[in-house]
Amino acid sequence: MYRTNTCGELNESNIGQTVTLSGWIQTIRDKGFMIWIDLRDRYGITQLVFDEQRTDKSLLEQTKKLGREFVIQATGQVIERASKNPNIPTGNIEILVEKLTILNSSLVPPFTIEDETDGGEELRMKYRYLDIRRNPVKEKLIFRSKVARLVRNYLSDLGFIETETPVLIKSTPEGARDFVVPSRMNPGQFYALPQSPQTFKQLLMVAGLDKYFQIVKCFRDEDLRADRQPEFTQIDCEMSFVEQEDVLNTFEGLIKYLLKETRSLNFDKFPRMTYAEAMRRYGNDKPDTRFGMEFVELNDELQNSGFKVFDDAELVVGINVEGCAHYTRKQVDELTDWVKRPQIGASGLVYVRYNEDGSIKSSVDKFYSEEKLQAVIKKAQAKPGDLLLILSGAANKVRPQLSALRMELAERLGLRNPEVFAPLWVIDFPLLEWSEEDNRYAAMHHPFTSPKPEDISLLETDPGKARANAYDLVLNGNEIGGGSVRIYDKDLQALMFKLLGFSQEDAEAQFGFLMNAFKYGAPPHAGIAFGFDRLVAILGGQEVIRDYIAFPKNNSGRDVMIDSPAPVHQKQLDELRINVAKE
Repeated sequence: MYRTNTCGELNESNIGQTVTLSGWIQTIRDKGFMIWIDLRDRYGITQLVFDEQRTDKSLLEQTKKLGREFVIQATGQVIERASKNPNIPTGNIEILVEKLTILNSSLVPPFTIEDETDGGEELRMKYRYLDIRRNPVKEKLIFRSKVARLVRNYLSDLGFIETETPVLIKSTPEGARDFVVPSRMNPGQFYALPQSPQTFKQLLMVAGLDKYFQIVKCFRDEDLRADRQPEFTQIDCEMSFVEQEDVLNTFEGLIKYLLKETRSLNFDKFPRMTYAEAMRRYGNDKPDTRFGMEFVELNDELQNSGFKVFDDAELVVGINVEGCAHYTRKQVDELTDWVKRPQIGASGLVYVRYNEDGSIKSSVDKFYSEEKLQAVIKKAQAKPGDLLLILSGAANKVRPQLSALRMELAERLGLRNPEVFAPLWVIDFPLLEWSEEDNRYAAMHHPFTSPKPEDISLLETDPGKARANAYDLVLNGNEIGGGSVRIYDKDLQALMFKLLGFSQEDAEAQFGFLMNAFKYGAPPHAGIAFGFDRLVAILGGQEVIRDYIAFPKNNSGRDVMIDSPAPVHQKQLDELRINVAKE
């Protein structure tokens, strides 16, 4: 056998035993008369020792051939370690080696395989198989596996059936861009990789499975960020004969269970907030509620005083940044430049400084009396030492601008503590949103989302005011899950397609299979999907998902390790009848 034990399990109770270990050489320390080797595997590190007095000369000579990351097998006696290492579980023992076998040699790695490495991100992604040997990455992948197991156990115990759905499906025009796959046997026709198993899980409800889940790969051909990958994993779920409250209770239970099992945290009922309230208080439908800085609307206090920027604005709104009245003019100017960047798009930033001595200083003093500024301070519930930052403009633009500033300040002030968790349900989203580009309504979630029962009549008269029977679960300012009660009535679904600009022919071509299924007795059903990569990262105390994925893509959607995407041979293109333009 290659090993009797792993490199992380031996301790003082094993002293005197003869064992065999296998693994990678982490370090070699050669003092001439004595050689120590740290041998590493997935489970830990054990120190091997060779010395002139107790080790055969031929074995000492063999150690001269060794290098970092060589794969070796070592047999020897467990002895007490003279210089103990309290930082590792095996730090009280070492192995006096009697037999050594080189299982494989190694090139010198391009970066150090240590917790703190000298390798840059791109280099580590190119050699990802080496990066995974490092504890920080390895432990994240083990943590991901643990969360997946917990999810499966929880849902299986509730009677959910894990069911696989197809990966080669049909492209649809709604949502993000599809990755398309040409069909060799059907020239000129294409599959799409699923952005979600949405229609299939609804069909499983028509099929009578009642409760479905799947930890499933999904694909979206869209611009990437640190928390987004072209292929990602969802916990995808659907239930029959349920209403919104049933779904919220079931999956609130799942997240409570994960928080308890992974972070030893117990939660009472998660708070809930309507979409309208979230936008009014935070300018964001996924607010981070671990800290304050809630929006303060100041139209009444600051308009009609001769300051045209505020007088002409639809909304004047600010945040109170506690304890930051000491900010210098240079610091405020830097924040002003930050919000004026194209990514944010604000035209400027007004400040009101409430000094520790009770005096007030603002960047618009000449337009406002002390009394007016006192009213602003009172409305914001500011205390001496606080700083108010105010933006103005069209409501649908200024809210996200101020929200971005709020989050930036929270980062700078250290308010987004990854060890603190603030879950929140956001409910009552708009059903539809108007697309100026397409001059029609688009679904805020997807075309199968049901309106609130009391808002169905609005679809005929004022569809823009209809609310969706939809819900998102937010954790620490990140949307980790979202879903809705589905439309199961074929007539209501046809009306929804009409509102979204589908002709009857287009709806039939794209979704006829689902509409036909509804003719055979579709039950009331609802579901939710969680972004598994993001959920795992947040539970692990981070927001960047890349290290929680074994082989991630970079920000350009490339796998630099295997150099993908890449051209394919002309013969393959000919078989697929695809012409690729030559540059």
